[in-house]
Amino acid sequence: MNELEEAKSRLITFLSAFPSLTNEMIAQLSVMISVIAPSKGTILLKEGQIQSDCYFVLEGLVRQYQIMDGSDRTIEFYSESKGIVSSVHYTEQTPSKFYLECLEDCLLIVGDIEIEEQQLEQFPALMEITRKMLEKDFNSMKEYYAKFILSTPKERYLHFIEHRKDVLNRVPLHQIASYLGMTPESLSRIRKRLYT
Repeated sequence: MNELEEAKSRLITFLSAFPSLTNEMIAQLSVMISVIAPSKGTILLKEGQIQSDCYFVLEGLVRQYQIMDGSDRTIEFYSESKGIVSSVHYTEQTPSKFYLECLEDCLLIVGDIEIEEQQLEQFPALMEITRKMLEKDFNSMKEYYAKFILSTPKERYLHFIEHRKDVLNRVPLHQIASYLGMTPESLSRIRKRLYT
């Protein structure tokens, strides 16, 4: 099976998980929806660019980060079954304030505003699926940030290793430290105290 066939097969498997989509709808959508396979190190979006595409991770890992004071600060890690879109930049078509980088070889569903509008018009069931996915992501992020603000650095790390097993052994520790709002040295001290 070549890369394109593998990508379409993964897309069909993903779409099949939604009971509101019939086999006929899935077949039509699998032709309409684009899937790309960017390699590790690919920059999907740079600061200052207008975000014309949104993504959904079928396979792989994408990091969102910003350059601040000469160093990059990790904002989020997107692993399998996670959507990647900055609602403000995407819908308002304003310049991005961050970068998106593939940390691994990836399979990504790609959407753009015009195509999405056509698909939603043709397949109203997608609207409910999209709404549920966005609601779930929003609630999850809201809960995460509330906990983050109230937690000590040690508690943040413990929460991360408990709730982000999908990322833990796939990224360098300095990126995890940045994501948790601490220096690599602070994370190293926390890890040393926990594991010795």
